[in-house]
Amino acid sequence: MAREKIIIGLDVGTCNVTVAVAQIKEGNPATPQILGVGRVVSGGLRKGVVVDIEETVKNIKEAAAIASRISGVPVDAAYLSIGGSHITCRASKGVVAVSRADGEISREDKERVINASSAISLSPNREILHVLPRRFCVDNQDSIKEPVGMQGVRLEVDALIVEGATPYIKNLSKCVKEADVYAQGMLLAPLAASRAVLTKRQKELGVLLLDLGGGTSGMAVYEEGDIISCQIIPLGSMHVTNDIAIGLRTSIDVAEKVKLEYGSVLPSQINKKEMVNLAKAGGEEGQISRHHIAEIIEARVSETLDLVNKELKKIDRAGLLPAGVVLVGGGAKLLGLVELAKEKLKLPVHVGRPQNLEGIVDQVDDPSFATVCGLILSVLSDENIKETGDSMMSAKAVLNRAKRWFKSFLP
Repeated sequence: MAREKIIIGLDVGTCNVTVAVAQIKEGNPATPQILGVGRVVSGGLRKGVVVDIEETVKNIKEAAAIASRISGVPVDAAYLSIGGSHITCRASKGVVAVSRADGEISREDKERVINASSAISLSPNREILHVLPRRFCVDNQDSIKEPVGMQGVRLEVDALIVEGATPYIKNLSKCVKEADVYAQGMLLAPLAASRAVLTKRQKELGVLLLDLGGGTSGMAVYEEGDIISCQIIPLGSMHVTNDIAIGLRTSIDVAEKVKLEYGSVLPSQINKKEMVNLAKAGGEEGQISRHHIAEIIEARVSETLDLVNKELKKIDRAGLLPAGVVLVGGGAKLLGLVELAKEKLKLPVHVGRPQNLEGIVDQVDDPSFATVCGLILSVLSDENIKETGDSMMSAKAVLNRAKRWFKSFLP
């Protein structure tokens, strides 16, 4: 039997492509050991979807090469995150009769009722990514989390169906395959990030995970331990950068540096006389008020938080999540964001970081690594991973996996 297992997460985002390699040891299978991390700037995606296959393939190869060099493990197979504004979710119900004569509910009954909930009408260019059971009902007994082993005649499930556009999903899979990486499975980015930063208690009390990415922002709302909603909002930190570039009449690269070095979402806390020299950020010589920069950022971030609140109102959870909001993603590092989010959402807010990891954890101790770390942790618990259905592995990937399998038996 192999003494260790390798799990690789691949997060292909609008701003960055990130690869994390983790090892699962027999003595401590619940805590992955991070062996290596690779990250490069992404240039082939817009709003979470692939717009340039060649550039995306190049970025994946570069990130994989960095992670492989650090970890000493070939990146030949990985679990992917997926996002983008094409992702939607809807509620669905499934009903089946218990199959056993003695009325005891089996795992097959549970699988049948979940499959029944996925029998929904879809347009030809869309497909189901995940079927997320929220609660079960046995006869007239509601709010059951695990029905297996119970007695009953009729089994029902209330599920959340996550669907996406088939062309976008296939384009992402194609990029990964052309980068000589076998896609083992796929998971919605906010669900993956939730696994890395949220505790069981937070999910029981009621919590919102808000993943502020480059092109989009992902939401995942949990209550009583179950997910009750997930959405993708078509606004991200790149929109803030674009606003700064337009407002200051400068390039995108300079605007990004200005955002990271001098940005804030609280103009009320910035002295109006404080000036920023654009030349220090790589731009042309010129003085700009830092207060004005903060006003530009606040306007776009406030719009994003208003959309988040709108989604919470749809499910009657606005201001009603005791565990508050956990911020992840690169946008979570904006100065003053926690205070503005508290004011806008009327909830406790804090920035989340990946937990329950070992190894070079200092390399992933950042909210922008929540998704890639969550992919690894989700594989361990087998949470909602969608099989890609791609049975073809490259010869290189097969050879590398065979070598690793043989090495696992060596002393």
